[in-house]
Amino acid sequence: MSDSRPDLVIYGSPVSPFVRKVAGVCIAKGVPYEVEAINVFDPPQWFREISPMKRIPVLRDRSVAEEGLAGTIADSSAICAFIEKKHPAPALYPDIPMALGEALFIEEYADTALAMAGGLGIFRPIFFAVSKGEEPGLDKARDAWTNQLPPIFDVLEARLGGRAFFAGDALSIADITVATVLMQIALVAETPLDRWPGLAAHYAAMQALPLIAEPYAAAEKMIRRALPTRFDLT
Repeated sequence: MSDSRPDLVIYGSPVSPFVRKVAGVCIAKGVPYEVEAINVFDPPQWFREISPMKRIPVLRDRSVAEEGLAGTIADSSAICAFIEKKHPAPALYPDIPMALGEALFIEEYADTALAMAGGLGIFRPIFFAVSKGEEPGLDKARDAWTNQLPPIFDVLEARLGGRAFFAGDALSIADITVATVLMQIALVAETPLDRWPGLAAHYAAMQALPLIAEPYAAAEKMIRRALPTRFDLT
């Protein structure tokens, strides 16, 4: 009997925006994958050996190796670049050098500045507290929404410049990353973007894409068990 398992395994959780980013790339390219749950707070020893920073996601390519360090890649950006090289169509990294540079910058900016403000500033204070039966840290979350995120949204609005995509004339890793990280906030709070119309239009367009919507739906299903409704931080 043939093995019907996909070659690509994403170790992590759909609740992670970085796991959803990798899943989105796979969906965009029509590459089968599966997500294997890992408790990042108490990972098994075998996972520690393939994830030096103890972070998710880590990708395993079973066509290379079924276990051990071989065939694994840590860090979502490295994973997405690997998938692009192995499955080049449709391209998610622009050919034009300047557009490629912009795409990689926006990916990094979303993975760091946006993820820090939205994830550490809003998602964690709310969801981690609620999941432990504690009161959500709404003061911290409101401070992040009011003071930390607007300058980041200003940068994204300016970089987008009213265009449909961040880099070049087609969907790229930049668009996927911004959407998945921004939607981390949407798991626990409302995300009114009226002050940033270009970003708001981009966000709405991305939400409608299966490559964004399907991984997010898996995350939302998990979050809603502990948090039935989102908070208004305005």
